[in-house]
Amino acid sequence: MFRKGKLYFRYGTMGSAKTAMLLTTAYNFEERHMSYICMKPVIDTRDNRNVIRSRIGIERECQWIYTESDIYDMACTLFKERGEIIQWFLVDEAQFLSEHQIDQLSRIVDEFGCNVICYGLRTDFQSHLFEGSRRLFEIADTIDEIKSTCNCGNKTIINARIDANGDFVEEGAQVEIGGNDRYVAVCRKCWRNKRIDQMSRGMLPLFEESSCPKDILDTPIN
Repeated sequence: MFRKGKLYFRYGTMGSAKTAMLLTTAYNFEERHMSYICMKPVIDTRDNRNVIRSRIGIERECQWIYTESDIYDMACTLFKERGEIIQWFLVDEAQFLSEHQIDQLSRIVDEFGCNVICYGLRTDFQSHLFEGSRRLFEIADTIDEIKSTCNCGNKTIINARIDANGDFVEEGAQVEIGGNDRYVAVCRKCWRNKRIDQMSRGMLPLFEESSCPKDILDTPIN
């Protein structure tokens, strides 16, 4: 009987334990003797070796995905080498994949009945969707948000890039690998308030906002 697989996208901001969840899932599969493989884009070179590492210290070897890699062809080669269809593909940092590579993952699901779980960020430091994330939102069978909390208590949404002084950085390449020294996850309100503060200090260009009459702002919401 043909197995019906699914393409999953599990997204969250930085520090939301996405990678830890992937590694825990891999451990559970291993304990149950289920076939799986861990993968990640080679662009994430913080460990300088083919491992997926969580901030809490656990790690696992993985298959690197290069910019030019055809993941469907990679899967076919792995199936031949192992002599079986791999049941689960666990992909870390999926936001760095191209649209075509996400489509290749979906082809693995549809043609072989495999399950593919992609973990990644939704947006970059400017609050814009990554290419890989956008495609996953478009075609994934199941989409789950991994929630985390801002210092103010609200849900984090923005992966803000910071400088050495902790101020937000507004310009630069979309991809810049880094940890807590380069990024902080915040809610939309804290992100906006911090930017307004930096504008008042002349660190960011001013932007115009539509004004709202004070009497409306002071009106309680029922």
